[in-house]
Amino acid sequence: MRTRLKRAIVAGATVALVAPLGIALVAHGAAAAPVLLSAGKPATASSSNQTYVAGNVTDGNQATYWESVNNAFPQWVQVDLGAAATVTDVTLKIPGGWGARSETVTLQGSTDGSGFTTLEASASYAFTGGNAVSVDVTDTSVRYVRAAVSANTGWPAAQLSDVEVYGTSSTPPVDPPQGSNLAQGRPITATSVQQTYVAGNAVDGSTATYWEGAPGAYPSNLTVSLAAASTLTGVVVKLNPDPAWGGRTQTFAVEGRTGSGSWSTLKASAAHPFRPSSGNTVTVPVSGTATDVRLVFTANTGSSNAQVAELQVIGSTTPVPTSPDLQVALTTNPIAVTPTTPISVGATVRNSGTAASAATTAVVALGGTNVGTATVPALAAGAQTTITVNAGTRATGTYPLTVTVDPANTVAESNETNNAASGSVVVSSGPEPTLADLQVSLTGTSPASPTPTDAVTVTGTARNTGTAAAAATTVALTLNGTAVGTANVGALAAGAQHDVSVSIGTRAAGTYALVATIDPAGSVAEANESNNTATASLVVATTPGTGTDLAAGRPATASSTEFSFVAGNAVDADPSTYWEGAGGAYPSWLAVNLASQSTLQQVVVGVPPAAAWGARTQTFSIEGRVGTGAWSSLKASAAYAFAPGSGNRVAVPVSGSATDVRLVFTGNTGAGNGQVSVLQVIGLPAPNPDLTVTAVTATPASPVETAAITLAATVRNAGNLASAATTVDLTVDGAKVGSANVPAVAAGQSTTVSASIGTRPAGSYTIGGVVDPAGTVVEQNEANNGYSNPTKVVVTEAPGPDLQVLAIASNPANPAVGSTVSFTVTVKNRGSQSAGASTTRLVVGSATLTGSTGALVAGATATVPLNGTWTAATGGATLTATADATNAVAETNETNNTLAQSIVVGRGAAVPYTSYEAEAGTYTGTLVEADALRTFGHTNFGTESSGRKSVRLTSQGQYVQLTSTNATNSIVIRSSIPDAAGGGGQDATISLYANGTFVQKVTLSSRHSWLYGTTDQPEGLTNTPGGDARRLFDESHAMLAQSYPAGTVFRLQRDAGDTAAFYVIDLVDLEQVAPPLSKPAECTSITAYGAVPNDGLDDTTAIQAAVTADQNGQISCVWIPAGQWRQEKKILTDDPLNRGMYNQVGISDVTIRGAGMWHSQLYTLTEPQDANTLNHPHEGNFGFDIDKNTQISDIAIFGSGRIRGGDGNDEGGVGLNGRFGTGTKISNVWIEHANVGVWVGRDYDNVPELWGPADGLDLSGMRIRNTYADGINFSNGTRNSRVFNSSFRTTGDDALAIWANPYVKDRTVDNAHDNHFVNNTIQLPWRANGIAIYGGSNQSIENNLVYDTMNYPGIMLATDHSPLPFGGTTLIANNGLYRTGGAFWNEDQEFGAITIFPSTLDIPGVTIRDTDIDDSTYDGIQLKNGGGVVPDVRITNVRITNSRNGAGILAMSGIRGNAILSNVTMSGNATGNVVTQPGSQFVITGS
Repeated sequence: MRTRLKRAIVAGATVALVAPLGIALVAHGAAAAPVLLSAGKPATASSSNQTYVAGNVTDGNQATYWESVNNAFPQWVQVDLGAAATVTDVTLKIPGGWGARSETVTLQGSTDGSGFTTLEASASYAFTGGNAVSVDVTDTSVRYVRAAVSANTGWPAAQLSDVEVYGTSSTPPVDPPQGSNLAQGRPITATSVQQTYVAGNAVDGSTATYWEGAPGAYPSNLTVSLAAASTLTGVVVKLNPDPAWGGRTQTFAVEGRTGSGSWSTLKASAAHPFRPSSGNTVTVPVSGTATDVRLVFTANTGSSNAQVAELQVIGSTTPVPTSPDLQVALTTNPIAVTPTTPISVGATVRNSGTAASAATTAVVALGGTNVGTATVPALAAGAQTTITVNAGTRATGTYPLTVTVDPANTVAESNETNNAASGSVVVSSGPEPTLADLQVSLTGTSPASPTPTDAVTVTGTARNTGTAAAAATTVALTLNGTAVGTANVGALAAGAQHDVSVSIGTRAAGTYALVATIDPAGSVAEANESNNTATASLVVATTPGTGTDLAAGRPATASSTEFSFVAGNAVDADPSTYWEGAGGAYPSWLAVNLASQSTLQQVVVGVPPAAAWGARTQTFSIEGRVGTGAWSSLKASAAYAFAPGSGNRVAVPVSGSATDVRLVFTGNTGAGNGQVSVLQVIGLPAPNPDLTVTAVTATPASPVETAAITLAATVRNAGNLASAATTVDLTVDGAKVGSANVPAVAAGQSTTVSASIGTRPAGSYTIGGVVDPAGTVVEQNEANNGYSNPTKVVVTEAPGPDLQVLAIASNPANPAVGSTVSFTVTVKNRGSQSAGASTTRLVVGSATLTGSTGALVAGATATVPLNGTWTAATGGATLTATADATNAVAETNETNNTLAQSIVVGRGAAVPYTSYEAEAGTYTGTLVEADALRTFGHTNFGTESSGRKSVRLTSQGQYVQLTSTNATNSIVIRSSIPDAAGGGGQDATISLYANGTFVQKVTLSSRHSWLYGTTDQPEGLTNTPGGDARRLFDESHAMLAQSYPAGTVFRLQRDAGDTAAFYVIDLVDLEQVAPPLSKPAECTSITAYGAVPNDGLDDTTAIQAAVTADQNGQISCVWIPAGQWRQEKKILTDDPLNRGMYNQVGISDVTIRGAGMWHSQLYTLTEPQDANTLNHPHEGNFGFDIDKNTQISDIAIFGSGRIRGGDGNDEGGVGLNGRFGTGTKISNVWIEHANVGVWVGRDYDNVPELWGPADGLDLSGMRIRNTYADGINFSNGTRNSRVFNSSFRTTGDDALAIWANPYVKDRTVDNAHDNHFVNNTIQLPWRANGIAIYGGSNQSIENNLVYDTMNYPGIMLATDHSPLPFGGTTLIANNGLYRTGGAFWNEDQEFGAITIFPSTLDIPGVTIRDTDIDDSTYDGIQLKNGGGVVPDVRITNVRITNSRNGAGILAMSGIRGNAILSNVTMSGNATGNVVTQPGSQFVITGS
């Protein structure tokens, strides 16, 4: 844009201006500089393509853009300026990174949005360089500006990223209110807070920070408390002036109050526009007086709740009247005297007001009777005086005591209710003289604060508190239980005392326990022999009186947590991370467990020192406790001001001793709960033991497999106090294998204990120990109790043979039902001596096959053919092979002779569980069924149910009941319960019964379900409740306490305590889960690197360390034992070049094995957008990034995703992702609650030197559930790869996909090829296909079962998503598709069970054979309109039945190509068997 001088009208000349009605052409002398008028203004268009909407042209972001529908010029986009303005210039932009192009554009204007005139005639504008062009238009007063596009050389559609309209506005300026800003830095609160956008941001003086209310929580209040009652002239509300904050309108009222009075309106509710062009500032004039001001919001067009970067309250402080305030406190209470002793009452009178007080009096009452009066002089504000009244003597008894200042109210005070103090006087007679009673007290040390170089003298006082004289005796002193000296005490009369001292020399830095005992030999007869000792602590510090931070790195806990701001952040030595309590959950506490009982000196509390953390005041108390005792106050609750200028820290002096310290919060002006980034507890450890394991050894040192091993642990007490008896756990590879008793150990001493751990298979093992595992001994340091011997124990094979089954092979490998199958078994002698001849046995189903194995020398392998065959049965079977089945060979290990694996027969995966449909059992709830069109996206439970039916339970006692046909010790329940009212899901139990007996409560959840919205765009949905919903179901799983046999009657019943408003039960899986696998000898456990199962703490560091060690050749295999292991960051390879977030380096040459998918489970608790550990915004904070040659088996990966993306959230993460390269195999991995289960491939430009597409990748036994996008996607040149014998349920996009995307190194070489999806079972994809192939050659979809797609085909071949071309053959064979197909994209497009869609490119070489298609929602096979050709489709031996709302085979009107049918059977199809729409150029022949 350029600013121009306008041509002046010549005096006396006649100027004719012609314009359409309602349009004013402007001519004048010199114009004001044009300003941007269009930022954030509403925009509309003639059409939009997908997410490229009109609003993008006024959002100030050149990277976002509007695009019209393709191949349909002309198109237009227009901006509504909100009011008429003089338009002088228009700047048009496209994204900066796009290549050069020209667009033909006409610029038009309108005052009413209907009649338009030309501002600048049609012209071709070249976009080069910065991709922006400026157009000087005829100066015209208009409200609407339109850019009409009739051509684009770069794309067959109109495309603009910004339409910037410049000119002058007629809106008059608002005069600024008079006065100063009274809100800056003042306490401020809000009714709700969105994430970290807290109220305090609105008064911190920075528009870069802001407050935002919780989504949809209207009305939403923002309240600031002024320093005093003030006279107000205006309120200024600001947003960030950055153009990225587009225009918006917020509706709010301004209210005020004085003190705790009621709120009154200062300015009625109104809509206030915020525009970046005017600084995003709104000024609201007000008048009145208030101590508190609040904004009450009811709407915001730019977000889901109010937003305020700065709130300024303009005015002046109203003078506050001052008054005195007299208060009184007793000097001694209670007062103890004898009947003959006069009672002297002392008190302190203080003026705590803000003005001086006149002289007055104080009266003393005893037992309700006035006994004296004292004069109180005039007192300045803050001054005090003492008074004394003699109340005489009283008889034995207890008397109430009251002192009242200014009893006649002669002084006018600000508070007349706090003028009295109460107490008591206790009068008692003394005992008769009987015996001495010796006591001792420790009064201090010399020097008072010794250092290690000081000779220390301990001082004390010996007293005789008895009623008779005491003979001479001594005082004995011990230090940490050791005698260090005595002092003589002479004879003491009754009531007499004597000072004593003992010199103990120099001492090392630390805290010591002092115990003084008077008359230790008991030579003096006393009235009380139990009060002769006194204790104290001696602190010797390098810097006198200065302790260390005892909280650093210690375990921290909290009563609640907001998002991912966990307690541990307060003690992690990083001031930028912090803990925050859940909004409004007061009182809220943050506690830290110290390493041992310690003497406390100071507590330091901080929030992040960044300037963005504005001033705030937090109110908290400090408490301490010892062990599990009661909490006691270390510092009473007080308000502490945190200011960025002073480092946002406060230091609070404390005293006392504790093992645990906690802060108890009751207020925070800057957020909805307490916030702490730094918690330091300064002090010195008290005397305590410190148990450590210094050595663990094995006997024998070099054992063989048959030798029992004894582990011996050496335990040392490194503390300064003796330890009580305890135990030590002995470990192998981090797992407990035995325990030994540890006796009491004196300070500085050691003891050695041992226990037998039995035999171990050949391999290398890390041995170790953990002393005091239950924490029964309070220690100086509880974190140093473990030890691992760095030298592994190597167990070798015992002399002799050892036969082992390595593999089972079948012929054919994937037999059809009824096929004759033969087998071979591979047997190895892994022993050290020859094995004689033996028999190898295979059990398959009910058949037992045997074969003869000849003699095998040590290390030899033989492939043994088995006699006989097996007839393949539906569903497959488990193969169990046993070497030396008749025990003819005496082996060194008789426990490793067996191998079991599955054989898959026919279609689908051979899954180890049996599924039971709720509606197929008996039930007392309500049957839920889909409508005839299987409508999706409108909260349709029936459509989203397996088999399109489920059962709803709404009342107590209702149930679903089924009878098992298989044994089981586990359960999976697919169900739906309601979302939480504000979104985010909830948990609720349901009761499980077996044969009528209660088994347990099973927790169901909706935390990963319920997405809202009517759009079908992939990232257009929201987690915020409102309107139509989809993805209604989720799954819960549980291991049962026992195994239940086939024939067990299971019941899911809504009982008392099952609190969900409703339960929709869809299906149940029952599975007999095998015991955990044993750790292979060659593997090293992640526990050796510090991982701890089931403790809820993040194990990522340990897992990453183990994987890195394997990758670097330090270990041979990573073992993940049975347990729950928390993972909050993706496992990958650290990029030495630090090339950025998008350039990730995956792991290579790694083997990771687990104990089974039900046993070894990785999980994350943090949603990706709340994690600070993301390495890639699409890949999440869990799972593994793989580059090549990686084997992963027998684990589960449970993510934290709740949405595909959008809605202010990151994508839900990927379980396994990366290049995958060569040599990678993944088996028996369960992935759930991820955005994508497995994404194979990276774009070539992502670290080009690491380019290595998947080649020979094999995924088998996969169990992928409840994702928000794909299950498994082969992309970026994947080749020669397979997904086999895997199951998928409730995937968001394609359950299985091959996408031959073009972002590869060489498009001619790196097109996808020779990939195969074989024997998989797919159920309930909720957004896209069961299986899809987008480009590539010689690929197949064979022997799969696909059920219940919500809206897309069961199988689809397509060329949308810009793939590389199809080539060779694409085979779809022997598949079963049931209840597939549906309607999508605003329910305007209907898809068949199998759909071929040549969107842009041809799809040649397609064969569909040996396939059953039943109960399709629309067509059985659909040939869909597109720009490509589908030639010579071969459809053979296919059965298509009962297409509900469509044809058996449909050729649409715009499809080109032909199909040849052979032996195709069709019946029951609603609109006909073979249907060709009018105009179609597709020819179908054969039958």
